[in-house]
Amino acid sequence: MELFKIILLLFLIICAIFTSFSKNLLTSIIIYMAYSLIMSIIWILLKSPDLAITEAAVGAGVTSVLFFVTLKKINAVKGDQTDEQIEEKL
Repeated sequence: MELFKIILLLFLIICAIFTSFSKNLLTSIIIYMAYSLIMSIIWILLKSPDLAITEAAVGAGVTSVLFFVTLKKINAVKGDQTDEQIEEKL
């Protein structure tokens, strides 16, 4: 079990570093979601299920959805194209 905790902590550090240095915003959000899920597992191992549920719901759930919506609103993520945009490319 101790080895599992060490591996989780290493993954946590790796996620934090890669989130900081990632150039792509979408990749950063996905790595942040992984960070939150790993942190949730660590909270469970520390016998704190209330914090684990909160971390999973807020960190990986709500915050990530808000980040995705923000990227969509600022046109950082390409979504569905309208018929006019498709015709312009042709």
